[in-house]
Amino acid sequence: MTGNRRAALVVCVALTLAGCTMGPDYHLPAAAVVNRPAARGPLNAPIGLTAADDLPPRWWHLYDDPVLDGLEKQALAGSTDLRIAAANLARAEAMTRAAEGAAEPELTVDAAAERAQLSGESYLLSEPLPAATLGSADVQVSYQLDLFGRIRRSVEAARADEEARRALLGAVRVTLAGEVARAYVGVCGAQETVDALEAASAVQQDLLRVARRLQAAGRISETEVPAAQARAAEVEALVPQARARAMAGLYQLAFLLGRVPSDYPRAAEACRHLPQLTRPLPIGDGASLLARRPDVRAAERQLAAATARIGVATAELYPQIGFAASVGSAGYLADLGSAAANSWSIGSLIHWAFPTAGARARVKAAGADQQRALASFDGTVLTALRDAQTALATYGEDHARAISLDRAAEAAQRESDQLARLKRAGRAPAQTELGGRAGALAAQLRAQIGRDAVAQDQVTLFLALGGGW
Repeated sequence: MTGNRRAALVVCVALTLAGCTMGPDYHLPAAAVVNRPAARGPLNAPIGLTAADDLPPRWWHLYDDPVLDGLEKQALAGSTDLRIAAANLARAEAMTRAAEGAAEPELTVDAAAERAQLSGESYLLSEPLPAATLGSADVQVSYQLDLFGRIRRSVEAARADEEARRALLGAVRVTLAGEVARAYVGVCGAQETVDALEAASAVQQDLLRVARRLQAAGRISETEVPAAQARAAEVEALVPQARARAMAGLYQLAFLLGRVPSDYPRAAEACRHLPQLTRPLPIGDGASLLARRPDVRAAERQLAAATARIGVATAELYPQIGFAASVGSAGYLADLGSAAANSWSIGSLIHWAFPTAGARARVKAAGADQQRALASFDGTVLTALRDAQTALATYGEDHARAISLDRAAEAAQRESDQLARLKRAGRAPAQTELGGRAGALAAQLRAQIGRDAVAQDQVTLFLALGGGW
């Protein structure tokens, strides 16, 4: 035993009633990434699209969409992923109670009755003993003194594990809310695309009919009709693809709500326009982001648990001391409880496996686990900040792209309107007017795809910000 360990043992024995706790007390390291000013400062966000306000609880209310609100509520009640996470949390809570139970007195009761013939020679007799009915009863109470904090550190670790599981349950909620919104936005965008494609397909069919009439009149070449057929078929082929995307979104919603695919939410099927935010997206700052992200909370709690387990491993190097008292009775079954059969005892218990190199190695291993947990915590913080900044940058650029596509669609629509007026005035042929309509619809479709990307970016940003629980 080294001098330091011998001194610690002497001190702890002297302070038996107060006890002492081995291992480091947990505190967030000052050098952790989460404490850096740059990590806690303002986020680099696109101007005009976001606000410095903190993200509110249940962020999907920002869309002011009753259907989405209902889907989120149903998902939180029926998700199988949430049930799994809740069961994991319940198990962690039970493990905490089990760790706390180690500090309580332990009561054991043993009783037995048997018909037996004992060995005469075991009592130094040469003749056999008669068969007899024997019995025994024993009640023992024992209590372990947590002199070196093994139990206390075990409870600390169990509670930190429980809190980590609670944070992971929050992470599942955040992910679930985001996936429900993403699937709903996908359905709305796909339905809007179907409508735009069906309108474009109708115009292409009109162009094909005009091309056939012009060819029959000998006013265009033979190659222009097959070209018109190809364009019509290409647009028509896009409609089933968009419908399939809408159905895939509805089936995904059914899964997220804990339903079979055929029981997908019919209310979502009726959505044909992308939900819109009613105000700039609130994002807060780096400090609020890191406080809100459940994966960051879980990683910090796992670091606390790893720190506590250093104390558990260190306490295993020292004796385990306790007290025990027992009362019992053993002998002929008919004599149980009589003075001749009764016994009692009271005394101390000590168990000490002299620390070997393996036990000391386990302390070092626990220290390495703590360093790994710290590195994982730092990595989780950096990932959270990276995700948020990436989502903000993508959102800003896609929003700018969507604005340009909207302007292009407006210009194409103005051109189409002018061609329609010229046709009514007899100054433009039907083919030209239909071509203008086709161009306007194609531009509108591109603009709709741009808006769909922005809507998906918003959901991604909400997830990166940690939801709003």
